[in-house]
Order: sequence, then C-alpha cells, then structure tokens
Amino acid sequence: MSMRAVLEVIALDVEDAVAAQAGGADRLELVTDMAADGLTPSVGTVAGIRAAVDISLRVMVRLADGFAAGGAGGVDRLTGVVGELRAAGAEEFVLGFLDADGAVDLAAVERVVAELDGCPWTFHRAIDRAADRDALRKQLDGLPGLDTYLTAGAAGGVDDGLPTLVAEAARGGQPGYEQRIMVGGGL
Repeated sequence: MSMRAVLEVIALDVEDAVAAQAGGADRLELVTDMAADGLTPSVGTVAGIRAAVDISLRVMVRLADGFAAGGAGGVDRLTGVVGELRAAGAEEFVLGFLDADGAVDLAAVERVVAELDGCPWTFHRAIDRAADRDALRKQLDGLPGLDTYLTAGAAGGVDDGLPTLVAEAARGGQPGYEQRIMVGGGL
C-alpha cells in the first residue's frame, strides 16, 4: 500500500497559517514557543487559525519543555486544555509523554487520548528520546486515533536518524508500525 506524502508545516499564528496554506501545506501543526520545541498554543490562536484556513490542523498538547506529562496535576491540566481546544474547533492533536526512564508514560497518554474521543493524533518527537522505540510503538499500538509518528529517527535530527527511519518504514504494517511516519526535526 502506498501513501501520498503529506506536507505538514508549523504555524505559530494566523499569518503563518495563511502563508502555509497558500504555499501548498496539506496540514498545519499549531504550536507556540519554538525555543521549547513547540508548546500548546492559546485557545484564541487556535480559533483564529481555524477561522482563517480550511486545511487540517494538528494542535500541540504539551505545556512545558521536555516530554514529561507533569504528574497527576499535569495530566489534569492537559485534559482540561484538550477540552478547551476542542471547544475552539481543534479536531486533530499532537502529543507524547515519557517517564523519567525514557519509557512511554502510558497512563498520561491514555488519559489525554480518552479526552480526544477518537480524534486523530500524532505521537511527536518524544519517540526520538525514548529508551526503546520499538517497545514504545508496541505499547501505543491500538490506541484510538493514533495515525502518525513525528520523528527524526534520533534525538540529534534526521541526519543521525536516517537509518532508523528507513528501518521503521520497512516494518510498515507490522504491529506498532501501521501509522504514517512524519519526518521532522533537523530537515
């Protein structure tokens, strides 16, 4: 099975979104604070962008730099933010949380995904910091809505991760490897 390539572009504001759509983007990833590798944008920003463009939007669900969910209070905040974003028109999301050992924080991911209520979502570059990428993929296998992994193949970027990306693409269709690979990070 061949999949058509998708051009996803980062947008920080309405101006970025309009320019990206005009330039041929298929989908936008909405974030704020690129110095922290992208955090959750404001509800107002999401609503403004949704009103300005008609392409797919994936909204980052990440409240602080790093890949920790922030404990129970952090997960409660994340689920609250998801509700606010959905009310503002968000229908697709980007998220991913690791524990202190570099394993997927499955409890946090499952709680946030439950709030998405079937919306499509991407597991982001936290996979590039995971202690065991294959174990992470297998743990996430079957979660509702997961359709994409945003990855460079390595924490250092695509140049370092190309062999991993090629190997994972070759496993397409196997359990944990059915999702699209969205290459990003150092391109």
